[in-house]
Amino acid sequence: MNQEPILQAKGIFKGFPGVQALEDVSCDIYPGEVHVLIGENGAGKSTLSKILMGAYSHDAGQLFLEGRPVRFQRPLDALKEGIGGVHQELMLVPWLNVAQNIFLNREPRRAGLFIDHRRMHEESRRILAELDVTIDTETPVKYLSTALQEMVEIAKILAFNPRVLILDEPTAVLTEREVKSLFRRIQCLKEAGVAIIYISHRLPEIRQIGDRITILRDGRHVKTVPMAEITNDQIVQLMVGRSLTNLYPRRRRAPGEEALRVEDLTVKSGPRSVDLEVYKGEIVGIAGLVGAGRSEVARAVFGIDKIEKGQVYLFGEPVTPRSPFQMVRQGVGLIPEDRKLLGLALKTTVAWNTVMASLRKCFPKMVVNDQKIRGIAEHFVKELRIATPDVGRQVRFLSGGNQQKVVLAKWLNTESKLLIFDEPTRGIDVGAKVEVHTLMDQYAQENAVLMISSDLPEVIGMSDRIYVMYQGRIVGHFRHEEATQDKIASLMLGVGVTNDASKECANRS
Repeated sequence: MNQEPILQAKGIFKGFPGVQALEDVSCDIYPGEVHVLIGENGAGKSTLSKILMGAYSHDAGQLFLEGRPVRFQRPLDALKEGIGGVHQELMLVPWLNVAQNIFLNREPRRAGLFIDHRRMHEESRRILAELDVTIDTETPVKYLSTALQEMVEIAKILAFNPRVLILDEPTAVLTEREVKSLFRRIQCLKEAGVAIIYISHRLPEIRQIGDRITILRDGRHVKTVPMAEITNDQIVQLMVGRSLTNLYPRRRRAPGEEALRVEDLTVKSGPRSVDLEVYKGEIVGIAGLVGAGRSEVARAVFGIDKIEKGQVYLFGEPVTPRSPFQMVRQGVGLIPEDRKLLGLALKTTVAWNTVMASLRKCFPKMVVNDQKIRGIAEHFVKELRIATPDVGRQVRFLSGGNQQKVVLAKWLNTESKLLIFDEPTRGIDVGAKVEVHTLMDQYAQENAVLMISSDLPEVIGMSDRIYVMYQGRIVGHFRHEEATQDKIASLMLGVGVTNDASKECANRS
């Protein structure tokens, strides 16, 4: 490139207790480019981005901004220099409204004294409109969907007019429409000369918007190359250090006995008259847009949300889900969409998170043995390739993908006969996805799986049958061999959906 880089990292080292997160990592970021940062979970992507944003301080190496050395002690220092970003984890204040979050600690004021609420809301609506988001800026963010909260988080950083924008897995919870809106805004920022660092595991989208790509593996820089000069297979091989031949290793078999049957399920939170079945030996997928009611079906079956109408059958017997505790004892497990809020005790160790849903099974006499807990956890750390220096490490210090593996270990240890996976590979790199898919397939050989996913290739690749939800109802039902992305996507968007769609698909064989 002819121009000078706006931001440079040279020989960056960063360690945590028991882990060397970054080792001699260097990269250059230029104005007006989308620079993709990719690697397996634990490769150091988020650590590097947090150093650039001032959330972490590096141990060795140097940062240069427009050629001059800089060192940020806190995020505010980076923001003052025009470097800001969106973390993988949401950083909003749930009880404050949308506008208050966007302008937190820098509210516009009248005469330097009083907050100018009118201007604050007008500016918030303008920034959101640039992202094609229309919401009431008076709404507390805790009442917004996860996808809309993510858009508010992006709007919050755009309000600073950054010169360097860092986006860490920004599309993980967004719908296709919201992703397109975000990409249009990224293109506008790029044309305005903003440098964008984009972290994602989604190969199609990074190829769509990326100009150059830097690949990290095990905390080290592997390669930086123009996006046009590298193939997806080469990216994957450089990321994981090996070739991946089959992303969806599903061994299909004839279904066995009925594991789950839901009839006319209606829940106040969304689902209406939902009918579905899952058999032993099957992976059954549920596709749909955010807000279609997919997760609410899972929550109702697992006893979190109250069922207003309908009946649930487990292994042929009618049950009334009243609590997760009851359903765990009935042989059901739920790997939730939000691992941090619902799946983990973040300040507890890997070992205790692994066994906390199965203490009665592991210790029927309620005499807890720490050595046995460590042994169980170490087994799953090895089996699932969880990157942690020790099972005594608190899970809050693990990368997002490794946290998801701990959630999976927790439920595999319960020996449940039916597992509900809600977005099982969200935020997980391609190598770990194959491992999770392989574990799902192994589990389904003798048990049953209900899988909710926004990743259509995953839904089609792993599912034996697929239900499609739209506005709280089942509007389509496909066998694996007849499912296509076009068919499913059309129903997800409501194309061709009639009032009788639920009845029609329920009658399909």
